[in-house]
Amino acid sequence: MNDFHRFLTDLPKAELHLHLEGSLEPELMFKLAQRNHITLPFDSVEAIRAAYQFSNLQDFLDIYYQGANVLQTEQDFYDLTWAYLERCAAQNVKHVEPFFDPQTHTDRGISFDTVVNGISRALADGQTKLGISSYLIMCFLRHLPEAAAFDTLQQALPYKDKIIAVGLDSSEKGHPPHDFQGVFEAAIQQGFLTVAHAGEEGPPEYIKEALDLLQVKRIDHGVRCVEDPALVERLIQIQTPLTVCPLSNIKLCVFKDMRDHNILHLLDKGVKVTINSDDPAYFGGYMTENFIAVADALHMSKAQAIELAQNSFEASFLPPSEKKTWVAKLKAMH
Repeated sequence: MNDFHRFLTDLPKAELHLHLEGSLEPELMFKLAQRNHITLPFDSVEAIRAAYQFSNLQDFLDIYYQGANVLQTEQDFYDLTWAYLERCAAQNVKHVEPFFDPQTHTDRGISFDTVVNGISRALADGQTKLGISSYLIMCFLRHLPEAAAFDTLQQALPYKDKIIAVGLDSSEKGHPPHDFQGVFEAAIQQGFLTVAHAGEEGPPEYIKEALDLLQVKRIDHGVRCVEDPALVERLIQIQTPLTVCPLSNIKLCVFKDMRDHNILHLLDKGVKVTINSDDPAYFGGYMTENFIAVADALHMSKAQAIELAQNSFEASFLPPSEKKTWVAKLKAMH
């Protein structure tokens, strides 16, 4: 590891686009399958890792949902979340706002309670034992009907103290944000903040719909905004953050090569972009690996790296006073 890579590892960071189910490493998948007596179509950790090679979003989602089957008990969800937090601690990620997909679990008979309590317990331990603050975001699966999202929202109401926001994820193509306007309005009325995946595989129009109809505080991905210059200008004006996931974008062929990625172009134009890892077990890296991949391919400067880290705290749901503290620490690193 060279000096700049070490600097990127040590840089205080916040992660705002991470699917807990997507941090399920092959070793843990295998261990949980054995613990829960679940038969996997793989006979070894290596076979699982080989299956993590795919070329598009749908192929990835197929194995992602298959992997989620090993998550059965509250302890499983705790172990999944704790393993992720330990990675964060090693990479100086100081604040996280992870996603979870309750429908992936409730649809196979796992109670909402089991899922949210396991995750929340680990996040609480992350604060006390590792010094990592967190807020939890519940996502609706957009390949399922809005009625199913309404059911999930209903189930989440007793857990408002544990869930800060709702999001929208899964297959983007053919599932525009306007299909979920009703459930997002209901979530906002219940006091939840909102975010949504848009402009990854879907067109810039989906980003506009997420802003106008879902009233999102952040756009998850958003890299296709560049196809609409007026939208880019709007994002600069309103400073709605984009939670960009570089390694994910390469793995899912949003860009052919990291040298083609537009994150630093958007940063330099004044869009509030952040770096995140999305589904790190499947996409080849956590936060530091994403920072390093961008640095190596796009010749990122130290100042750009610090600005991306500042953006991550500013784009978070932390109270203003805590954001200010982190931004001041980062400014002092220039």
